[in-house]
Amino acid sequence: MCGIVGYVGHRPAEDLLLDGLSRLEYRGYDSAGIAVVEDREIAVRKRRGRVANLIELIESHPVEGSIGIGHTRWATHGDPSDVNSHPHLDESGRVVLVHNGVIENYDRLKTRLSETGCGFRSSTDTEVVAQLIGWHLEQLIESGHLADDPETCWAALRTALDELEGTYGLGVLFRDCPGHLWTARCGSPLVIGVGDQEYFLASDTSPLVGYTRDVVYLDDHDTARLGRDGLEVRHRDAGTRDVTVQTIQDEAVDIDLGEFPHYMLKEIYEQPESIRSAMRGRMNGDDATAVFGGLNADVGELRRIDRIVLTACGTSWHAGLVGEYLLEEFARIPTEVEYASELRYRNAPLTDTTMVFAITQSGETADTLAAVRECRRKG
Repeated sequence: MCGIVGYVGHRPAEDLLLDGLSRLEYRGYDSAGIAVVEDREIAVRKRRGRVANLIELIESHPVEGSIGIGHTRWATHGDPSDVNSHPHLDESGRVVLVHNGVIENYDRLKTRLSETGCGFRSSTDTEVVAQLIGWHLEQLIESGHLADDPETCWAALRTALDELEGTYGLGVLFRDCPGHLWTARCGSPLVIGVGDQEYFLASDTSPLVGYTRDVVYLDDHDTARLGRDGLEVRHRDAGTRDVTVQTIQDEAVDIDLGEFPHYMLKEIYEQPESIRSAMRGRMNGDDATAVFGGLNADVGELRRIDRIVLTACGTSWHAGLVGEYLLEEFARIPTEVEYASELRYRNAPLTDTTMVFAITQSGETADTLAAVRECRRKG
């Protein structure tokens, strides 16, 4: 799983980005990197391996600036290497970005861009996105738009996004618009932390703990501009939209390794308490009731359910096995657990009395998202 962090404000970005990446180590990764903009110059530092390797590189080659993005990568397109690590620049050096997700039509886009003379350094789908945004930016500048106008950056980003097929969570910086950080979401979670004249970007809330408790969750097809002058969110179909600031609870104890040598062992030992916490306050054994926030179904619809399917991949699939036992014991409804990578392709019998739950820790597991789309297609 990949992780994203970003910052725009008045503090040195380097330390905040590295701290955020360290908190995302639990997600698993094979490389890490950051990019910082200062005085219309983009500085990129990235390294294969652990965040500690990146920190060692930055200690000898520091970066300065109060706006930046960072990333931990788990390879999908392209081998783990320094050159394939994020962030990625476009050919002109005007655009730099980090990306979670999978771009399904990247090969076709790469061929088209190569035919225009664009040269690629890496074998990743992410660089294709950077080059595509950069190409559209160059077209706008050549037609008379100003490179330092935020609206020019909006237009280049939006036009490029319309060409992408797949999932993405993006953090984007433009060299000639150094006071702003752009972000976009489609199928890959992103959260914005709201501080005092500063904003944070992350793929989950763990990098925000201790910096802010006020957050804005982006919806699919949202793009946003984070600047020292404020936050603006635009939706693909509805234009500029109002945002709801929510308050999260501090979870520093959850991201601290404590006495454990690594996160896998920590999470194994935390499983019993995690299950108890998940059920606490939601199930009442005395009157046989349950409350699940966010499950927007009326009681009548729920009573019609005669079969439950849990679908997931990897460790989420194992969590589903625990869920199967609990649901059958307490709800007394037949439950089965399906690998999402199989459910998405096989013709499973799903009826209007079947409830499907998709489980994904990252919110961006490609097979799980595809399985959800297939289930929705079947009604």
